Amino acid sequence: MGSITINQAAPKKSANLSINADLLQQAKQLNINLSQTLEHHLAEIIRQVRREQWLAENKNALEEYNRRIELRGTFSDGLRRF
Repeated sequence: MGSITINQAAPKKSANLSINADLLQQAKQLNINLSQTLEHHLAEIIRQVRREQWLAENKNALEEYNRRIELRGTFSDGLRRF
């Protein structure tokens, strides 16, 4: 599943977007860096969506693995001393 990688050296690209005027005013008053905040939260959203995609793509394999472990246990079951 791994973490997402972001090329920190990638150039910045301008994007037009619309934002609630009150939110924008409050962010400016609080000196919140909109670009940095958007990048941070967008990376989190991308990470979550990719995680959900991976889980959906691997659902059958995960279920089968869990069934097998439930029936047969794990390789190290006989080796553990706790």
